[in-house]
Amino acid sequence: MVTNYDDIRFYNDVEVQDALKEYVKHPMIKGLLHYTFPNVAFQKIEEKVLACRSIRDFQTQIIYHTVQKVLSKSSEGLFYSGFERLQKEESYLYISNHRDIVLDTSLLNVVLYESDLKMTASAIGDNLVKKPFLLALSKLNRNFLVKRGLGPREMLQSSQKLSEYIKQLLVEEKRSVWMAQREGRTKDGNDRTQQGVLKMLAMAKGNDSLAEYFGKLKIVPVAISYEFDPTDVLKLPEILAKRMETIYIKSANEDFKSILKGALGNKGRIHIAAGEPVSVEALREIEAKSGSVNEQLQNLTASIDHRIHSNYTLWPANYIAFDLLNSSSMFEEHYTIKEKRQFERRLTRRVDFKNALEVNSYLLMYANPVINQKNLHEQQR
Repeated sequence: MVTNYDDIRFYNDVEVQDALKEYVKHPMIKGLLHYTFPNVAFQKIEEKVLACRSIRDFQTQIIYHTVQKVLSKSSEGLFYSGFERLQKEESYLYISNHRDIVLDTSLLNVVLYESDLKMTASAIGDNLVKKPFLLALSKLNRNFLVKRGLGPREMLQSSQKLSEYIKQLLVEEKRSVWMAQREGRTKDGNDRTQQGVLKMLAMAKGNDSLAEYFGKLKIVPVAISYEFDPTDVLKLPEILAKRMETIYIKSANEDFKSILKGALGNKGRIHIAAGEPVSVEALREIEAKSGSVNEQLQNLTASIDHRIHSNYTLWPANYIAFDLLNSSSMFEEHYTIKEKRQFERRLTRRVDFKNALEVNSYLLMYANPVINQKNLHEQQR
């Protein structure tokens, strides 16, 4: 049993004051604070920040307002559903699709705060917080680190430690946890859970069966739907490289550019849907029909995907992209001529029409959620 998590954990509340004092005047943090509280003298902002005595204080008194400012300037509103089914005193493991590096978990915590539910500790790749001020900001937001780029032996040890830490948060400390369904964002709109994520979580199960252990974690599949992805063009080079089966190498500041563009770019409407928690009965049913642990994980992965796909809110842009991709009018009742023209203008501004693969890849980003729901409906017939 691992007990020392200092290299991956977020701040304890007693460490918050020192971190705030050290970084409140950092140019990037200062810029964030001025953005959050415009037309307020920095001395007043600083007093407000340094009055925070805990992570919850910092999240509710500062970051909540930052996210509201982002939403007011770059979206047409945040909507949510399904959270009323959850119990206020329970801790849950939220597994969601992942589109935006920072916003996904920030928006979920806004919803949880407004719903009077426990906010989450959230997994973040250590590659995203190499700069000291970013690491401090992430730890002030109750982020814990997932180590990337390790060799096989180190990766196994790191996964075991991460699994034990998540168990401690959920089972012992009764702290909710957010994890993306896969390593890295879904670039092509085809949200699929990586079996390896569940395999890592199961490493701390001890003598429990998978059904018993995942029942304790109380998995809630979450679907996050952005009407428009402001980082869609930034994702295209990696998608194209994958489709061409060539190696893609990120530029030095690529993730940071994605964070800024994701926060400041137009997102249209946003909907977050919480599915029903995966019940012990459902887990036992999966266990009963599976021949091996590997098959159990495969079937649980499929169940989570089913819940995320079915709860995903499809916007006019999704239906338009599907119809353009297939030269069809199958979903024309879901959008207006004006909305179609607006999407076509967006497409023209973002994509080189001489490159058919680029056009196809861009449309698939928006069409894949439609394809996934369409496949679900066909399976249920």
